[in-house]
Amino acid sequence: MEIILEYTYTGSVKEDSLTKDNTIEAFYAADYFQLSGLKDFIIKTLKNSNLVKNYSPELLSKISEKYLTEDNILLNLLVEAVAIMPLNNIEFGRLSITGLKYLLSITHEKEKPFATSEYEVFRYSTILAANQVSNDARNTLIELLPTLEQLDNSVRVRNKFITDNQKIVKELKPLIEFIDFRRIKSQIIIDIIEPLEIVPTETILNVYRYIASLNNSNLSNTRGISINESNYVLDKSACGSNLIIEDDGKVVHAPHGCGFQNVRAKITLEDKGIFEWDVIIEKYCSWSWVGICAPENLDYNNFAGYQSTGWVLGSNGECYNSSKAIKYCPPFGEGATITVHLDMNKKTCAFTVNGTKYREVSEWNDLPSKLYPVVSLRHPGRFRIRPHQKN
Repeated sequence: MEIILEYTYTGSVKEDSLTKDNTIEAFYAADYFQLSGLKDFIIKTLKNSNLVKNYSPELLSKISEKYLTEDNILLNLLVEAVAIMPLNNIEFGRLSITGLKYLLSITHEKEKPFATSEYEVFRYSTILAANQVSNDARNTLIELLPTLEQLDNSVRVRNKFITDNQKIVKELKPLIEFIDFRRIKSQIIIDIIEPLEIVPTETILNVYRYIASLNNSNLSNTRGISINESNYVLDKSACGSNLIIEDDGKVVHAPHGCGFQNVRAKITLEDKGIFEWDVIIEKYCSWSWVGICAPENLDYNNFAGYQSTGWVLGSNGECYNSSKAIKYCPPFGEGATITVHLDMNKKTCAFTVNGTKYREVSEWNDLPSKLYPVVSLRHPGRFRIRPHQKN
C-alpha cells in the first residue's frame, strides 16, 4: 500500500521503490484502484530495470498465485522473460510449479521465442515435481534424467527404483498436457522416459502413433521460435559503416573499398550456459575473423582483434585480442565453417574449424559476463552466421 499512497499523493513513484517482493502486489493494487498510470509505470520500470532480468522466475511464480487470463500484460511480460532463459539455468526453488505451468501453457503450440528443448522441458518439469515430494525423489530423477549434453556424451542411465512414484505423477499431472512429447526423439522416449512410468500410457502411445504416421517428423525439438533461430542474426545497429547486411541478417559482406570492419549478432550471451554458433566463410578475405566481443567500447570501424573488447580467431590460424597474437590452429580459407563454443559457466571459448575442435583459448582468461558473437572482415569477404548445426 505504500506505493499506492506514494503515487496517490505525489503522482509518481521512485523506481527503487519497486522490488521483487512488492512489484506484483503493487501492480494488482493499481489495477484494483484503477490507477492506469501507475500500472504503466510498473510495466515500464520492469522493462527498463534489472528486476525482470534478475528475478523473472520469482516474479512469475508470485503472479501465478493470482487469478489470471492470458491477456494479462504483466503475466506475458514475465513469461517472455523466462521463456528465453534455459530452464536448466533456473535453480530449483526460483520457479514454482504453478509458474512453470503458466510458462508452458502460454508458449504451448505458439510461435514465441523459447530457449529450452522439449526434452529439457520434460526433465525440468519432472525434477521440479519430484522436488515437491522429497529430496530423495528429486535426486533420483536427476540421476535418471540426464541433460541432453550428457546424452550427447553417451552417459548411460541405469534403472533405479523411484521413491513415491505416484506422488510424483500427481505433482507432474498439471504440466504433462503442456509438454509436446512429439518434439522429443523417439529413442529418448523409449530409453529414458517410458521406463520411468510417470507419463500416462496414452500420452506415450500418441507419440508412437504420430511417429508411425510420418516418414520424417518436421517438428523442431524446441517449441515456438528457437532462440538460436531468432537471435543468431547480425545487428545493423552494431555494424561497421560500410558493411552490408543481407538475407534477413544472416549474411554480411564487405563491398569494394571496405577495410576491416566488424558486426556483432543480436543475441546476448550472458549469465550461465553454453552457446554455440557457426560462421561460414562464403567469400574469403585476407584475413577473415570470427569470435566474440564485449557490449561496450568496440569500434566497429576498426579490426576487433586490435581492441581490448574483441576476441577473434583469424583465417591465418591465430587468435587475437588487444593486438596480442596466439598460435591456435592451421589456416583456413573460403568455404570453411568455424564453430564458436562459448561456455559462460567457465568463461571459456574454443573453436572448431571444418569439424576439428581445438583447445580452449586459455590465454583469454578475463572474458566479461556479457558478450556477443562478432565477425571482422574486409573486401571481398562474405560471411554467413547460423545456429550451430550438429552432425
